Amino acid sequence: MEFVRSLAHPDEIRALLRFRFGGGRETVTPSPKENSLSPTMKRCVWLLQKTSRSFAAVIQALDEELRGPVCIFYLVLRALDTVEDDMTIPLATKVPLLKTFYSRLEDPVWKYTESQEKDRIVLEDFPVISAEYRALAPAYRRVISDICRRMGEGMTEYLEVHPDTEEDWNKYCHYVAGLVGIGLSQLFSASGSEEEQIGREEKLANSMGLFLQKTNIIRDYLEDINDGRIFWPKSIWTKFTTDLKNFKNPESSGDAVACLNCLITNALQHVPDVLDYMSRLKNRSVFNFCSIPQASEKGAETSNRCFSS
Repeated sequence: MEFVRSLAHPDEIRALLRFRFGGGRETVTPSPKENSLSPTMKRCVWLLQKTSRSFAAVIQALDEELRGPVCIFYLVLRALDTVEDDMTIPLATKVPLLKTFYSRLEDPVWKYTESQEKDRIVLEDFPVISAEYRALAPAYRRVISDICRRMGEGMTEYLEVHPDTEEDWNKYCHYVAGLVGIGLSQLFSASGSEEEQIGREEKLANSMGLFLQKTNIIRDYLEDINDGRIFWPKSIWTKFTTDLKNFKNPESSGDAVACLNCLITNALQHVPDVLDYMSRLKNRSVFNFCSIPQASEKGAETSNRCFSS
């Protein structure tokens, strides 16, 4: 009931998450000493910090058994996402590359040097990432390869098609983020850090990814629209305008805010699953890893700032 009442006041969501899970403490443990890592793993840590400082901090705060697998999982999917995001790669090249990307993990020399994206270094240094992938335990490799395969296949469905319905939006967000939550849950279980049941909670894990992805899509409206990309579902924004670009105009601010609030309300539907998922976690470092992004500027705080703004 506490959460249900807060749905009417999105500014309370972040406070609720902090109160229920750890009192808002966002401290993380120190990362491991550099001299304990192999040369290729040191490079992977550098790549992680280069492409995402915020995720680098929480990944490096995980228990040692999980730190490497989650780092490699992130970098593999960052490389895949870089291919998807690069508008300069022709579709004739991009589609087969996305569908077969998972197979590149077994190729010690494969790399891609034609990308123009800001995070292209993960593609150019892919032999380093794939080397560390092949050094992982088989249970970790199976999870990473399977999620990479499913994600790459799903991404191809939306290269030329924009989400029309809320169902489409959920499906797209599942491919690019829900699968991340599912894969992480399977890694948590495979490591023994969490119970096996956590790895089977696909609905809850999917919601973890959908909540973060939807808030990011809502926040990134201007950047995406200027790049010619549309990720807001048509069934929602057409209630307020005939052209999504109109929301850039000051005279359309009223309709833009109304549409924004509708999208945020949609994203908040996933929060009960988020709370349920996090309440089941036993390992403190795993809990920190999951809860900090959800309650920070990547999740509840973004919804708070955007609502009616």
